Amino acid sequence: MASRAPAATGRLMLGVRKWYYNLCGFNKLGLMRDDTIYEDSDVKEALRRLPENVYNDRTFRMKRAFDLSMKQQILPKDQWTKYEEDVNYLTPYLEEVIRERKEREEWMKK
Repeated sequence: MASRAPAATGRLMLGVRKWYYNLCGFNKLGLMRDDTIYEDSDVKEALRRLPENVYNDRTFRMKRAFDLSMKQQILPKDQWTKYEEDVNYLTPYLEEVIRERKEREEWMKK
């Protein structure tokens, strides 16, 4: 019986994550999680490093979401971003930029 508890807990947590993902609402505009990150200097540098096609896809999603927001509409349900389809396309670049900035700051202290 104890061996089933972690699997059940994992399924429950996945269900909670999916519920919260849909509750946030950005997926109803066709956005991904990384589209909603606040743009500070680190994020702007990470965006600059994105491959052109990924950056263009992001720009399209942002413009479409802005247009839908202005019209106070959402996409049809079959076009919503699904939890399983949402990938962290910006996070690896952002982590690299932050690591480089911290390394540079440490270097400047010496």
